[in-house]
Amino acid sequence: MDCLSEEQMIRMKLSEMTQIFSMRFDIPNRELLVYHAGDSEAIFQRLNALNLDTELISDDTVKSEEIAEDAGSQRKLLLWVLAVNLLFFLIEFTAGLLSESMGLVSDSLDMLADSLVYGLALFAVGGTVSLKKNIAKAAGYFQLFLAILGLIEVVRRFIGPEELPAFGAMIVVSVFALIANAICLYMLQKSKSRDAHMRASMIFTSNDVVVNLGVIVAGGLVYFTQSAYPDLIVGLIVFLIVAGGAIRILKL
Repeated sequence: MDCLSEEQMIRMKLSEMTQIFSMRFDIPNRELLVYHAGDSEAIFQRLNALNLDTELISDDTVKSEEIAEDAGSQRKLLLWVLAVNLLFFLIEFTAGLLSESMGLVSDSLDMLADSLVYGLALFAVGGTVSLKKNIAKAAGYFQLFLAILGLIEVVRRFIGPEELPAFGAMIVVSVFALIANAICLYMLQKSKSRDAHMRASMIFTSNDVVVNLGVIVAGGLVYFTQSAYPDLIVGLIVFLIVAGGAIRILKL
């Protein structure tokens, strides 16, 4: 195992084994640490079938404390980002309705989708690799569904009468949301988790940062152009980003 492509091969080979809880790759030292239940023989046979000159270094069963500690840190992190996303969903959705801003409404719905993702991810913590993979897949499908609904609403507003949104509310609310999402993304990346449900959370949060920047720019353009179209265009872009993130999740 000396490259990322071989790591991906191994992940695909082992991803459906329900007894595996997590895998940690050390590519420079060509080592793989697998946390699992039961005997390791079936795992070794699958790895050996890849013809990567696999050798069993050790089979240490005294690792339950480390697994529990890792799961506990993941739960705390996910609870934090879940609380932040739920709070800003309520703030942005309310502000979006009051200011007639499609950009804020779309960002708030993205926050709602992320909240569901983090909630689902909490169920996956401490579970098997296959469970984590299925949780990430469910989150991806939900986000794709939300993106389709959002795109329909954007088209409806393009066709309907133009109403100028309150650009001040767009900018102020999005700045605070940007700060919150940047902190969440930093904390998720700091965890360095390679589990599918945690990687899905990172993708969603990185999308949020881009979306917040887009709404801020849209607020400025609404002010200078005195037109609602920049807000609608950003709303369109937001839901396209949401759809793209969903597709990335489904490919994990």
